[in-house]
Amino acid sequence: MYLLGLGLVLMAMKYLAYGPVAAWSWIWVLTPFALAVAWWAWADASGYTKRRAMERELERKNDRINKNRQNIGTLGKSKRR
Repeated sequence: MYLLGLGLVLMAMKYLAYGPVAAWSWIWVLTPFALAVAWWAWADASGYTKRRAMERELERKNDRINKNRQNIGTLGKSKRR
């Protein structure tokens, strides 16, 4: 996401001929977009994206369980045997 933001800022600066970016080649201005595509391809191929999604789901699940336990008053009590 940061690479996309950087690419948009550089592209706007190049289009508006603002600052030193105006003298740069379009190849350098568009490089952050290519890097973003490469990052997404790697993240999907390596399973990084799926792992992060599973971690978020697990955290939400545990938060929900703890909230429910706290609401019914069983948080902190040991299990009955």
